[in-house]
Order: sequence, then C-alpha cells, then structure tokens
Amino acid sequence: MIYNFKVKDSKGGIVSLSDYRGKLMLIVNTATGCGFTPQYKGLQKLYSGYRDKGLEILDFPCNQFGNQAPGSDQEITDFCVGRFAVDFKIFSKIDVNGSSEEPLFRYLKREKPGLMGGAIKWNFTKFLVDRDGRVIKRYAPMVTPEKIESDIVSLLS
Repeated sequence: MIYNFKVKDSKGGIVSLSDYRGKLMLIVNTATGCGFTPQYKGLQKLYSGYRDKGLEILDFPCNQFGNQAPGSDQEITDFCVGRFAVDFKIFSKIDVNGSSEEPLFRYLKREKPGLMGGAIKWNFTKFLVDRDGRVIKRYAPMVTPEKIESDIVSLLS
C-alpha cells in the first residue's frame, strides 16, 4: 500500500506518505532543464485550484534523463519556487529506474506499468492516486496537467 512508503523531502526530512491519507495525490518525476519543464506552471495551477478540495502534488526531481536536473535539492527548489512560484511539496532528487530506483516509484510502476513494461521513459511521467491510496492512472510526459484536470475533478467530487 502506498501509505507504507517513507520518502526524503528536499530539506532532508523524512515524510511518510500516510500523511497524505484521504488526499488525492498526483505524483510526478520532474526535471528543471527539460522541454516539459513549463508543465510546472500547469501543476501549480492545478494545485492552487484544488488543494482546498484535497489535491496534493508530490514533485520528485530526477536526473536520469539527459542530465536535466543537475542541481542540488536546494537549487532545484529555488528554481521551481523562483521561476514557477510552486508551493506544492518538492522531494529530494531520486532515480525512477534501475538498481537505485526509489521504492515508491518501483511500486507505482508495478501498479500502472505503462507502455515500456514498467520503466519510466522520461521526465514528467505522472501517477494519479485516489483518496484510498490506489494508483488510478499513469500519464505519459506529454500529457499536460491541463489534460488531467477532468480526472482530478471527477475523483475529488
């Protein structure tokens, strides 16, 4: 179950995903130097519009794809806050594939494998987790936050 996972935030603290019990979660692997980086604007718009109804966005920077998240956790956070005014939770940089992959992402990929047999193919792959902790949907990187909004609205109502 997703609530059993603990992850490191961008300040080095440990966060239990059980803290998000009863919330709708959109979990995203991101990068600050990617062609999809402008999606941060759409993610923030979703968060601003629906956080009071129970949406949480969990941002996991990843440098595995084209070295597009090269900074420290603090540099990445400063970039996201300064450039896109994000105020959703940013976690510590992780790997999403391979021998050092974050266990949370191993679980997400097992629940919703996608087209590449489970592997995440690029930055801004998104997983929607319902209020009961079930992984409902996986979205490819090119699926913008705006295209996910109707799924979010439906699960929040």
